[in-house]
Amino acid sequence: MMTRRIYMDNSATSFPKPAEVAEAMARFARDCGASAGRGAYAEARACGEMIATCRRRVAALIGAEAPERIVFALNCTEALMVGIRGLLNTARGAHAITTVMDHNSVLRPLNALAEQTGLETTFVQADAETSLVDPDDVRRAIRPNTALIAVVHASNVTGSLQPVGEVAAIACEAGIPCLIDAAQSVGHVPIDVQAWGADLVAFPGHKGALGPLGTGVLYVREGFEGRLPTMKEGGTGTISEQPVQPPTMPDRYETGSHNAVGLAGLSAGVAWLLARGIDDLRRHDLGLSEQFLAGTDGVAGLTVYGPRVPADRTAVFSVTVCGYEPYDLAGVLEERFGICTRPGIHCAPLAHRAIGTFPAGTCRLSFGAFTTADDVALAVDALRRIAAGGPPG
Repeated sequence: MMTRRIYMDNSATSFPKPAEVAEAMARFARDCGASAGRGAYAEARACGEMIATCRRRVAALIGAEAPERIVFALNCTEALMVGIRGLLNTARGAHAITTVMDHNSVLRPLNALAEQTGLETTFVQADAETSLVDPDDVRRAIRPNTALIAVVHASNVTGSLQPVGEVAAIACEAGIPCLIDAAQSVGHVPIDVQAWGADLVAFPGHKGALGPLGTGVLYVREGFEGRLPTMKEGGTGTISEQPVQPPTMPDRYETGSHNAVGLAGLSAGVAWLLARGIDDLRRHDLGLSEQFLAGTDGVAGLTVYGPRVPADRTAVFSVTVCGYEPYDLAGVLEERFGICTRPGIHCAPLAHRAIGTFPAGTCRLSFGAFTTADDVALAVDALRRIAAGGPPG
């Protein structure tokens, strides 16, 4: 096995993180360790201040109206669940709209609700070549009983950037709640949730936001909490004399002690992003995408899926090589070249059906803030050599 490791699985979780992330987590665990709102002593107050700082930074990162619009969750899946289940759990016989490019974190809850409440879901198709969705297809899918439109911003399979602002505008015009899954775009693409006009935006802390695993965010548009029932109730450390969940944000949706160690790391990761600048990171992303697309263009036996125009995508690339199963290709990339990738269906089976790679899937290379042009050159060279060499064995 190669001793040099080239990490290209940032769609799963970003790595490496800025050094400040681990330092902030260790410092909190070593020097504070308290739970916010669960004491009047200095350490408990310090924990609360740290969480408030993290909330302000995240709000600045995505253009939220105010820090209290930011709700912390265990991960993006839980954040999505607050929106999906909150809106649809009691909506008997309702209708929802999503897309074939969406992740199982959206698809599976909707499929479960089909059994539990009779929910019907329309899965809007995507272009087979670009994997982009036409907003007019979303408009045409609306019914009188449509209770939710959920759409992914960036595909974790092809990197395609969906026109979520247009979709949110369609939803708003029809008076339908709109939920955007920004798991693959936050930290890679400039985001302004107010400009989008979406009611809910969910994303994890451990991907492009450069925080640790076990952290997630749900943005709730100002005033929308009146339409979104809670999914969990319990202690919040605030207004404890009331027998019901506080109506105030973000306490309404944050129950139990926070993952304070994780939020200390997330705060440091987002601070790093804000200092670096999302516009600069987007230019970095576009440069690597252009390099990869140019380097793999026209290679016999090698197929790269998704948009050919870097501006229409993030630096997430699903590939296949003739004669190789995706897991075999990933194995060769690791053993011969030290390149870490992810083979398979990537928790997005309908996306693979849309691009014609179901059920085997693809081998995915996904770049991040610390991926270099040299890394991409090595990956391109490795794929060209594997494709030229024919099937393994």
